[in-house]
Amino acid sequence: MEEAKWYVIHTYSGYENKVAQNIEKVVENRKLHDLIREVRVPTQTEERASDGKKTETKTYPTYVLIKMIVTDDSWYVVRNTRGCTGFVGPASEPTPLSDEEVKKLFGIDVAPTVKVDFSVGDKVLISGNSMDGSIGVVQNINLEERTVDVLVSMFGRETPATLPINQVRAVDE
Repeated sequence: MEEAKWYVIHTYSGYENKVAQNIEKVVENRKLHDLIREVRVPTQTEERASDGKKTETKTYPTYVLIKMIVTDDSWYVVRNTRGCTGFVGPASEPTPLSDEEVKKLFGIDVAPTVKVDFSVGDKVLISGNSMDGSIGVVQNINLEERTVDVLVSMFGRETPATLPINQVRAVDE
Protein backbone atom coordinates (compact mmCIF):
# COMPACT_ATOMS: atom_id res chain seq x y z
CA MET A 1 0.00 0.00 0.00
CA GLU A 2 1.11 3.52 -0.73
CA GLU A 3 2.58 5.66 2.04
CA ALA A 4 0.63 8.69 3.31
CA LYS A 5 2.28 12.06 2.71
CA TRP A 6 1.66 15.56 4.06
CA TYR A 7 -0.17 18.05 1.83
CA VAL A 8 -1.25 21.67 2.27
CA ILE A 9 -4.85 22.79 1.77
CA HIS A 10 -5.81 26.43 1.19
CA THR A 11 -8.94 27.69 2.97
CA TYR A 12 -10.94 30.87 3.27
CA SER A 13 -9.64 33.18 5.99
CA GLY A 14 -10.90 32.09 9.41
CA TYR A 15 -12.15 28.71 8.14
CA GLU A 16 -9.06 26.66 9.06
CA ASN A 17 -10.52 24.94 12.13
CA LYS A 18 -13.91 24.41 10.49
CA VAL A 19 -12.33 22.81 7.40
CA ALA A 20 -10.21 20.53 9.61
CA GLN A 21 -13.26 19.51 11.68
CA ASN A 22 -15.39 18.88 8.58
CA ILE A 23 -12.72 16.69 6.98
CA GLU A 24 -12.30 14.72 10.21
CA LYS A 25 -16.08 14.25 10.42
CA VAL A 26 -16.28 12.95 6.83
CA VAL A 27 -13.34 10.61 7.46
CA GLU A 28 -15.13 9.24 10.52
CA ASN A 29 -18.50 8.87 8.76
CA ARG A 30 -17.11 7.28 5.59
CA LYS A 31 -14.45 5.26 7.43
CA LEU A 32 -11.59 6.70 5.36
CA HIS A 33 -8.96 6.42 8.12
CA ASP A 34 -6.73 4.37 5.83
CA LEU A 35 -6.65 7.21 3.26
CA ILE A 36 -6.76 10.35 5.40
CA ARG A 37 -4.58 9.79 8.47
CA GLU A 38 -4.31 13.20 10.13
CA VAL A 39 -5.50 16.80 9.78
CA ARG A 40 -3.72 19.70 11.50
CA VAL A 41 -4.10 23.45 11.76
CA PRO A 42 -0.57 24.69 12.53
CA THR A 43 -0.65 26.89 15.63
CA GLN A 44 1.76 28.27 18.18
CA THR A 45 1.14 29.32 21.78
CA GLU A 46 2.34 32.77 22.79
CA GLU A 47 2.44 34.29 26.24
CA ARG A 48 1.78 38.01 26.52
CA ALA A 49 4.38 39.81 28.57
CA SER A 50 1.87 42.32 29.99
CA ASP A 51 -0.52 39.91 31.73
CA GLY A 52 1.01 36.46 31.22
CA LYS A 53 -2.04 35.13 29.35
CA LYS A 54 -1.39 32.49 26.75
CA THR A 55 -2.97 32.81 23.34
CA GLU A 56 -2.89 30.40 20.45
CA THR A 57 -2.29 31.89 17.02
CA LYS A 58 -2.28 30.23 13.63
CA THR A 59 1.25 29.81 12.32
CA TYR A 60 0.07 29.80 8.71
CA PRO A 61 -3.33 31.52 8.41
CA THR A 62 -5.61 30.12 5.66
CA TYR A 63 -3.70 26.81 5.53
CA VAL A 64 -4.48 23.32 6.85
CA LEU A 65 -2.09 20.37 6.75
CA ILE A 66 -3.33 16.91 5.90
CA LYS A 67 -1.56 13.54 5.92
CA MET A 68 -3.18 11.37 3.31
CA ILE A 69 -2.88 8.99 0.41
CA VAL A 70 -4.17 10.74 -2.70
CA THR A 71 -6.94 8.76 -4.37
CA ASP A 72 -10.12 9.86 -6.11
CA ASP A 73 -12.02 9.43 -2.81
CA SER A 74 -9.60 11.37 -0.59
CA TRP A 75 -9.19 14.11 -3.23
CA TYR A 76 -12.98 14.41 -3.50
CA VAL A 77 -13.40 14.73 0.28
CA VAL A 78 -10.89 17.60 0.49
CA ARG A 79 -12.02 19.48 -2.63
CA ASN A 80 -15.70 19.32 -1.62
CA THR A 81 -15.24 20.50 1.95
CA ARG A 82 -16.93 23.83 2.54
CA GLY A 83 -14.39 26.63 3.05
CA CYS A 84 -11.62 24.77 1.23
CA THR A 85 -10.35 26.38 -1.98
CA GLY A 86 -8.04 23.52 -2.98
CA PHE A 87 -4.60 22.04 -2.59
CA VAL A 88 -1.46 24.13 -2.63
CA GLY A 89 0.49 23.17 -5.73
CA PRO A 90 0.68 23.83 -9.43
CA ALA A 91 -2.81 23.97 -10.98
CA SER A 92 -4.23 23.12 -7.51
CA GLU A 93 -2.88 19.57 -7.87
CA PRO A 94 -1.89 17.90 -4.58
CA THR A 95 1.88 18.30 -4.15
CA PRO A 96 3.36 16.56 -1.09
CA LEU A 97 5.62 18.44 1.31
CA SER A 98 9.28 17.48 1.20
CA ASP A 99 10.88 15.65 4.11
CA GLU A 100 12.75 18.86 5.04
CA GLU A 101 9.49 20.86 5.13
CA VAL A 102 7.82 18.25 7.35
CA LYS A 103 10.82 18.31 9.68
CA LYS A 104 10.63 22.13 9.91
CA LEU A 105 6.89 22.14 10.53
CA PHE A 106 6.62 19.31 13.04
CA GLY A 107 10.16 18.73 14.24
CA ILE A 108 9.97 15.13 13.09
CA ASP A 109 12.38 13.38 10.79
CA VAL A 110 10.76 11.62 7.88
CA ALA A 111 13.22 9.06 6.62
CA PRO A 112 12.52 6.88 3.64
CA THR A 113 10.96 3.54 4.43
CA VAL A 114 13.29 0.60 4.80
CA LYS A 115 12.73 -2.64 2.94
CA VAL A 116 14.60 -5.71 4.11
CA ASP A 117 15.08 -8.91 2.14
CA PHE A 118 15.61 -11.09 5.21
CA SER A 119 13.70 -12.08 8.34
CA VAL A 120 14.38 -13.43 11.82
CA GLY A 121 16.29 -16.71 11.59
CA ASP A 122 17.80 -15.99 8.16
CA LYS A 123 21.53 -16.05 7.50
CA VAL A 124 22.99 -12.69 6.50
CA LEU A 125 26.30 -11.36 5.21
CA ILE A 126 27.79 -8.46 7.18
CA SER A 127 29.69 -5.69 5.39
CA GLY A 128 31.04 -2.20 6.00
CA ASN A 129 32.46 -2.72 9.51
CA SER A 130 35.04 -4.75 11.45
CA MET A 131 33.01 -7.94 10.89
CA ASP A 132 33.10 -7.47 7.11
CA GLY A 133 32.50 -10.78 5.34
CA SER A 134 31.14 -12.57 8.43
CA ILE A 135 27.94 -14.58 8.30
CA GLY A 136 25.37 -14.16 11.07
CA VAL A 137 21.85 -15.23 11.97
CA VAL A 138 19.17 -12.54 12.37
CA GLN A 139 17.73 -12.44 15.90
CA ASN A 140 15.66 -9.24 15.71
CA ILE A 141 14.83 -6.48 13.19
CA ASN A 142 14.02 -2.95 14.40
CA LEU A 143 12.71 -0.92 11.44
CA GLU A 144 12.11 2.23 13.50
CA GLU A 145 15.73 2.42 14.63
CA ARG A 146 16.94 0.85 11.36
CA THR A 147 18.97 -1.79 13.16
CA VAL A 148 19.23 -5.57 13.10
CA ASP A 149 20.42 -7.86 15.92
CA VAL A 150 22.64 -10.61 14.57
CA LEU A 151 24.30 -13.62 16.23
CA VAL A 152 27.79 -14.05 14.76
CA SER A 153 30.13 -16.97 15.40
CA MET A 154 33.50 -15.48 16.40
CA PHE A 155 36.42 -17.39 17.91
CA GLY A 156 34.20 -20.41 18.55
CA ARG A 157 31.53 -18.41 20.42
CA GLU A 158 28.18 -16.99 19.45
CA THR A 159 28.49 -13.19 19.73
CA PRO A 160 25.47 -10.87 19.52
CA ALA A 161 25.85 -7.66 17.50
CA THR A 162 23.48 -4.80 16.71
CA LEU A 163 24.16 -3.38 13.26
CA PRO A 164 22.64 -0.79 10.94
CA ILE A 165 20.31 -2.48 8.45
CA ASN A 166 22.37 -1.18 5.52
CA GLN A 167 25.37 -3.26 6.68
CA VAL A 168 23.49 -6.55 6.37
CA ARG A 169 22.15 -8.42 3.35
CA ALA A 170 20.53 -11.82 2.86
CA VAL A 171 22.68 -14.79 1.95
CA ASP A 172 21.38 -17.13 -0.75
CA GLU A 173 21.53 -20.72 0.42
